[in-house]
Amino acid sequence: MRRCRRREGRLGGINHLGIEHYNRLIDALIRNGITPFVTLNHFDYPQELENRFKSWLSPEMQKEFGYLADTCFKHFGDRVKHWITINEPNQQIILSYLKGIFPPNRCSMPFGNCSQGNSETEPFIAAHNTILAHAKAVQIYQTKYKKEQKGSIGIVVQTSWFEPISDSTADKNAAERAQSFYSNWILDPVVYGKYPKEMVNLLGSALPKFSRKEIKNLKRYKSDFLGINHYTSYFIQDCLISACNSGDGASRSEGFALKLIQKGNISVGEVTDVSWLNIDPEGFRKMLNYLTDRFPNIPMFITENGLGELQKPETTVKELLNDTKRVRYLSGYLDALKTAMRDGANVKGYFAWSLLDNFEWLYGYKLRFGIYHVDYTTLKRTPKQSAYWYKNFIENHMRTRDLADKK
Repeated sequence: MRRCRRREGRLGGINHLGIEHYNRLIDALIRNGITPFVTLNHFDYPQELENRFKSWLSPEMQKEFGYLADTCFKHFGDRVKHWITINEPNQQIILSYLKGIFPPNRCSMPFGNCSQGNSETEPFIAAHNTILAHAKAVQIYQTKYKKEQKGSIGIVVQTSWFEPISDSTADKNAAERAQSFYSNWILDPVVYGKYPKEMVNLLGSALPKFSRKEIKNLKRYKSDFLGINHYTSYFIQDCLISACNSGDGASRSEGFALKLIQKGNISVGEVTDVSWLNIDPEGFRKMLNYLTDRFPNIPMFITENGLGELQKPETTVKELLNDTKRVRYLSGYLDALKTAMRDGANVKGYFAWSLLDNFEWLYGYKLRFGIYHVDYTTLKRTPKQSAYWYKNFIENHMRTRDLADKK
């Protein structure tokens, strides 16, 4: 939705060509029986905001985001009934301000060799402003638009299941720290108005504090739902009591919780070609149960879940279309979702990621998540085996539901 505004942000006024574009898109979705779920921010924003005040490192970004949100609610809220403020702020901040892999490429050693940034402090400043920007958008929607438009608003975080690598108390505590420094980092303030105690205890003054007014607003203007993007699991090893030399999660800024995909010869689920994505449906079930216990009674949507396959030079289109591993992934994770819902998880919807192969950030077009294959030269779309499977899955469950309703 970034094209609702000109590149200068709120100082540049509204981009009416952008408004017209999204009006056409939203109307086309509704005409075809598709319910739009609209995300206001998915990683990118106008370069002008970075140039002017370093974007998420400044409280000014809260005002910018509020302006964007208000503009979109005003022009599209008569048809859009599900709003997502920000997609995966936890992942965005880790990649952009801790590791410096994504723009604005800010970090410090030993996390990366960036030309600017501080990995010990900036991720937490950026997250703080992101959380407050979300709260501002929720406040605007709930006070100005919700009564008339009758929609809902929430936020999406990336989650992974973190399994202790051993039964030791240290590793179990490390697994909880891993959750706190990843998804709970965003969700706890959004729901309860405060950071997880594990972060407060470890980071001290490096973690910004919410003012009394901010805490009051966070508690008053709560999300109507939580969006959950989930793909995989990790083993977690403690690095607080027994120091780890290095690795993903091993630092103070990450909670001293080392992420591993192997425990000796045992991997977390089925290994895939994507280094960070193993197939572990049981971890998905555990994650949903964990979230249900930590945030009871809040509806959840599974906003992303799926399997990516790397296209290598020798990979044929026939091989990409015969995506049996993706079918196995979706089948296992949907079964896990069903079990978690029977256990009490209040999940209201599920989005497979994704309908189409598309541009996947630093992977470009080499990583394909779609259940439809896209020929990037001709743009021809061809259903993969997973598309047929998913269609049948939905039809079968709709028939089962209809029969149950008749009884």
